[in-house]
Amino acid sequence: MVKKIFKSYDYTLIIAIVLLSLFGLVMIYSASMASSVQRYHVASDYFYQRQKLFLIGSFFVFTFVALFPYKIMRSTKFLVFITAVSIFGLLGLFIFGQVKGNAQSWFEIGPLSLQPAEFVKIFVIIYLSAVYAKKQAYINQFNRGVLPPLAYLILVCALIAVQPDFGTAIIIALIGVMIILSSGMNLKNITRLVLIGVIIVAPFVIALQDEIFSENRMARFNVLNDPFVDEEKYGFHLANSYIAIGSGGVNGLGLGKSVQKLGYLPESHTDFIMAVIAEELGIWGVSFVILTLGYIVLRGIYLGLKCKDPFGSLLAIGISSMIGIQTFVNLAGVSGVIPLTGVPLPFVSYGGSSLLQLAIASGILVNVSMFVKYESKYKKTQPEKEKKAIQREGNLYRFRT
Repeated sequence: MVKKIFKSYDYTLIIAIVLLSLFGLVMIYSASMASSVQRYHVASDYFYQRQKLFLIGSFFVFTFVALFPYKIMRSTKFLVFITAVSIFGLLGLFIFGQVKGNAQSWFEIGPLSLQPAEFVKIFVIIYLSAVYAKKQAYINQFNRGVLPPLAYLILVCALIAVQPDFGTAIIIALIGVMIILSSGMNLKNITRLVLIGVIIVAPFVIALQDEIFSENRMARFNVLNDPFVDEEKYGFHLANSYIAIGSGGVNGLGLGKSVQKLGYLPESHTDFIMAVIAEELGIWGVSFVILTLGYIVLRGIYLGLKCKDPFGSLLAIGISSMIGIQTFVNLAGVSGVIPLTGVPLPFVSYGGSSLLQLAIASGILVNVSMFVKYESKYKKTQPEKEKKAIQREGNLYRFRT
């Protein structure tokens, strides 16, 4: 049975995740060499060494979660635990949190920085998937089957938005929307949710309009058409991102030969790592990242559609949606399609919290894929085996008689 289980793992999905993570490690070293010394006044390989440690730790977490049956996570005790951890963790930021990037979103634990909102993403996916899977029998009863789980989603999004971290709050809300749309509820209830969402969000926007529509945020919209108009201030990030992408062309300047990372492109190893990839490796490096991430996302959606267990199906779709949404937001920000939000590129950008959360999410996805393949390949033939065994026993009985 153990042999059958290990044969059932989706090794193409595992290879894609590993390759992308190792590629990200190489690019973090290349992208952060100059800024480590110039901006942060540390060794040139500082971020590379830290990311390497994060990657090793994440590997063990990924392996454990991939071997851990995902179905155990739908227990009531586990759901209560993750909701309590996420809510109290976000509330604790207002007392013990540290400010980075104008948002009080981090816990400083010795040399480590922890961002609770990253883990809330996977907690939301697990919670909504488990609750809506349990409510399948009455999923179209609005007050009983649809509305109750949304209280948790609204609460965590509000706590993250007031940090303020609107980008992460919007991403978590979109992940919740994808799970809701995949839960099986009818169009009538979805329309009701849209109206309720507008009613809830409107007062929130009005109350925080000075913060939401601040000069800095509106300037990010204004420079989308032409960041070079205000290149020295609000268009600085995007203008240098354009220069990096344009300089790379088809073949790139060569690994380690980026010019924009030498103090011109801020956050070159985090938010703008794709611009460095484009400059150094050209369209080939960009294509590798996009195609690999695209494979992970599409493979996850395929597994979600194929999985017969509602909980596993919603988990796979939720995790794939999270990776896909974050990828779109990062790439769209770097290329000037939408305003910059500070969202890392999954598996590639520097960040311990992001990498650990992705290790948990991808471990769950791989575990779901194992169960899907195992049940379709081995359990499908079980009735036939039982039927043949019964037939053999009958023949033996008749022979003895």
